[in-house]
Amino acid sequence: MYTEERPWGSFTILEDTKTYKAKRIIVKPKQRLSYQSHEKRDELWIIVAGQAKVTLDGVDIILSYGENIVILKQQKHRIENVGDNDVIFIEVQTGTYFGEDDIVRYDDDYKRA
Repeated sequence: MYTEERPWGSFTILEDTKTYKAKRIIVKPKQRLSYQSHEKRDELWIIVAGQAKVTLDGVDIILSYGENIVILKQQKHRIENVGDNDVIFIEVQTGTYFGEDDIVRYDDDYKRA
């Protein structure tokens, strides 16, 4: 396993294969990831702790423990921690490429867009 710290929290790669990648992602309270899309992968997010606001193609959806959402290639998406405790979710990526450079950013609190 490999963990990388980010300003918004951290992610741990649980498994990385040719056909899928699985991560545990922690988002700190009042933080959010960039509004982004991917060209080469779909993602399944499963919330395992906290309450998150997911924005999917401009529509906000509140998700809590046990709930999930599927994000298809080219869909714009972001996750935001709207609570006072960490949001933890499992992300399963499927597709043809899983590199961090398969990210198109549209808005980013950390000036990466």
